Parts: sequence; C-alpha cells; structure tokens
Amino acid sequence: MKKLLFVLLVASFTSAFAQKNIEATGIRMENIKYPFPVKELTLKIQGQDVKMAYMDLQPKKPNGKTVVLLHGKNFPAMYWEDTATDLAKDGYRVVMPDQIGFGKSSKPGNIQYTFQLLAQNTKTLLDTLKLEKVNVVGHSMGGMLATRFSLMYPETVEKLILENPIGLEDWKTVVPYQSVDEWYEGELKQDYHKMKDYQLKFYYDNKWKKDYDKWLLPVAGWTVNNDYAIVAKSSALTYDMIFTQPVCYEFQNLKMPVLLIIGQRDRTALGKGKALKEVQETLGNYPELGKETARKIPNAKLSELDNVGHLPHIEAYNKFIGPLKAFLQQQ
Repeated sequence: MKKLLFVLLVASFTSAFAQKNIEATGIRMENIKYPFPVKELTLKIQGQDVKMAYMDLQPKKPNGKTVVLLHGKNFPAMYWEDTATDLAKDGYRVVMPDQIGFGKSSKPGNIQYTFQLLAQNTKTLLDTLKLEKVNVVGHSMGGMLATRFSLMYPETVEKLILENPIGLEDWKTVVPYQSVDEWYEGELKQDYHKMKDYQLKFYYDNKWKKDYDKWLLPVAGWTVNNDYAIVAKSSALTYDMIFTQPVCYEFQNLKMPVLLIIGQRDRTALGKGKALKEVQETLGNYPELGKETARKIPNAKLSELDNVGHLPHIEAYNKFIGPLKAFLQQQ
C-alpha cells in the first residue's frame, strides 16, 4: 500500500511539474510560429468584429489550381505544413484558414457556431482572394465543414477530399446530450497530459513520437494561460456544433468527385464514453463507416489505409499524400 501511494505521489508530482513547465500559449497563438506567413481577414459575425487568420502559400511554378485545407477540432491550420509544402511543389496554391474559434483566429464565446457560418466565412475568404474554383481537403471536424461547404457552394468545389472525417454517423441518436455548460466544464479540466493520453489512445495506437508534440504543445499551452476560459468556452460551443449538426444524411447530395481517405484503425466518436457500453463498441467503426459513406456519395472513391489512425497526414504521411496527389491530378 505504501509503495502504491509513493508511486501515485511521484506520478502526480511529475505530471504537475511537466504541466508547470509548458509555455503558455497566447489566446490567438500570438507566440506560436506558423510554417508560412499569416494574414488576417476581418469579419462581422452576429454584431462582432472578429479576425480570421489564414495562410496562403503561393507556388513557384503555378499549375492554375488551388487547394483549401480545413483543419480538425483539436488542431490549428499549422499541422498542414508538410501537405501544403508538397502540394505547392506540384504547383498548387494552398490556402489554410484557422476557423473562427481556432488557432490564430478570434475566439468569441457568445456567438452561435454553425457549420453554415464557418462555410460562409471560408467562402468570404475565397472571394476576397478572388478564387472561384478550388479543391477542398477536410480532416476530422474539417471534413464535416468541407462537406457542408461543398453542399452550399457546389459550383466552387472542383474536388472534395475527406480525410478521416468525423460525423459519418449521427451520434445524438445513441449518445446522451451534453449541454454547452457540461462541455465547458470538461474543457476547463484539460491539460497537456489528458490531451496527450487521448491522442495516444485514439490517434496513435499508444505509440508516441516526439514529433507529435509539435502539434500538441501549442494547443495544450492554452490550458496554462490565465485566460484559458476564453478558449474553453469557444471549444465547448464548437463541440455542441459538431454534436448537433450532422452532415451524414446529405452525402448523397454531393455532386463533385469525392475521395475518402480513411485510416482503418480510427475509432473516433464524439461522446462515446457516455453511451451505453454495448453501443460504445459499435461507434466510430471507420472501416465500415468509410465503405458505407462511399456508397452514399455518387462520385466517391475510397482509399483505405491499413494500420493508420485518425491522423493519416501526421502519422503516416507517405500513405496519405500518394492517394491525395493522384486524385487531384485525375482529369
């Protein structure tokens, strides 16, 4: 018993020490260096002036095509660094926005977040950049946004690529609802170790590489910022958006060519832990969800990546970039 108590005390001290030594991230990631120059677009949302940050990587030898990369819930746009660099080498212009509530963009905690709103913001950005036709890549939550964007602006989207998108099933039909207040409480309890444990289990098959900290530390650094509550509130509102605004019933309405890139080890499902145990085991079955979704979409292709989790472009980049490039180059 004494030995167990000692181990727990050491673990607790180590955890607290490590958390204490994490650098605080600015609310708009002011102290985080992005891989490419960051610009801002001012938007008026529900009576508020907000800033939407984005990167616009110009190729040295343009091929006349543009790719828009849409980030997931737990990452800012900076995690597209390798993907954008590779695409630019092939002549693509690459636009990477931080959605409102994420990364270097404003984080209003008193607006109604919807995928329609984020899609409108993205369209405003493209209009500002005078981009009439683009290819859209969405990862995780970005896959839900990419789908909504493509449904709202089909004339703008040449091709759609969904990388392990969430929302391939409607969780609210089997998972108990959490209020924004409950999401907010949970977010206030976050720290580096909880975030790492979650990603280790659900993203990386319990195999952590030091490189993964490059994408985790900027986000985890918010939790040691004295104003972290601002980020937590915005995060809670976007969780509610994801849970209550499914896109899975509309995949059949997509008109453009679609590629699904699905890491087969992924079992991500929002609120999974709150569902009945027998239900939990059925949620987030990406091998089945990928096939099912591909059948729903009229012009869909499916690329299944064996032994890859929720983050193919980070965990298994070479397996991810090949199918993406091949699909973009198809006539």
